[in-house]
Amino acid sequence: MELVLVEWLSMAIRWLHVIAGIAWIGSSFYFIHLDLSLQPREGLPPGVQGEAWQVHGGGFYHMVKYLVAPARMPDELTWFKWEAYTTWLSGFALLVVIYYLGAELYLVDRAALDMPGWAAALVSLGTLMLAWLGYELLCRSFFAGDDRLVALIGYACLVVLTYLFTTLFSGRGAFVQIGALIGTMMVGNVFVIIIPNQKKTVAALLSGKQPDPKWGKEAKLRSVHNNYLTLPVVFLMISTHSPLLFATKYNWLIVAIVLALGPVIRHFFNSRHSGMGSPWWVWGVAAAGMGVIALLSAAGPREVKLGAASAPSFAAVEDIVLTRCSMCHTKEPLWAGIAAAPKGVTLDTAERIHAQARLIALNAARSDAMPPGNITEITAEERGILAAWFAAGAKVK
Repeated sequence: MELVLVEWLSMAIRWLHVIAGIAWIGSSFYFIHLDLSLQPREGLPPGVQGEAWQVHGGGFYHMVKYLVAPARMPDELTWFKWEAYTTWLSGFALLVVIYYLGAELYLVDRAALDMPGWAAALVSLGTLMLAWLGYELLCRSFFAGDDRLVALIGYACLVVLTYLFTTLFSGRGAFVQIGALIGTMMVGNVFVIIIPNQKKTVAALLSGKQPDPKWGKEAKLRSVHNNYLTLPVVFLMISTHSPLLFATKYNWLIVAIVLALGPVIRHFFNSRHSGMGSPWWVWGVAAAGMGVIALLSAAGPREVKLGAASAPSFAAVEDIVLTRCSMCHTKEPLWAGIAAAPKGVTLDTAERIHAQARLIALNAARSDAMPPGNITEITAEERGILAAWFAAGAKVK
């Protein structure tokens, strides 16, 4: 019953995380679009930056934005914050339930660094906090006046951290960790800068004072940061379902490319929304980047030479699978905490091993996604044998 409850709790939190994420990303993208599409004209109220007309759902909408704030506080004001908070809280809950409580399976990789699960969880939590503090210091440093320099420094730091995480955690854990780190930076922007600055503006209006324009500018800058970070975060979260991305030799370099491609793609939409034209070259860059990612993902896992060995006997393959995989991939798994064969894949007979040859090659030969955390200590030589077997046609005899 405990396994069932944990599984349903994980699913419910995951669903909440997706719902909240859609709401947060949707509102963020919409307001960036709105902000960029505002057009100035004569006759607008004092303090209004511009206006935009939109049509949706059979009706017309007239939007205006005050550069600082209206002359008086409106009677009703809608705040956009709980989408961000709920996304982060549900995401952190998933991090705890799946990656911290199941650290030996999903966060630790004995082939990378053999450490206790509790230690890996502490390292993960500590680096989240330190990286967010580092980001805040960067945004408040003397570099803050140069947006491009801040972006370049931030990008370099994220790439270095990604490489570090791939040496500390499993590939899956490293991808989730860098995604959680960026998500923490983004929600920190909302919690520490955007919402407090908006509250300062509201408080000034209520007291009859003129709000400081720098509050709005600072909040807008952090909102732009979030806008350009969103696509890489989404990619990192869904990439944990793709072993060739997170469990291959150059996984950190794949993340580096994605961290660059995401902002490039956002540039296309931001340029269109601001009326500055459509930079179609973006899609050529994106296609080239994805092509490079595909090539890098084909390199296979660390320390495994694909295609170097001659075709092995099926007996050798069967022995590896039964020794390293079948304790989980069987009708009655022997590994504590696993009630049923993951994804319904059983590998306890020759026929089933042959039927799942493609998945074996993908997860245990072309990548090191399986066994998770290398809990059964499969060797690079054994992965090479599995790769050679599949390349030779995955024959049973």
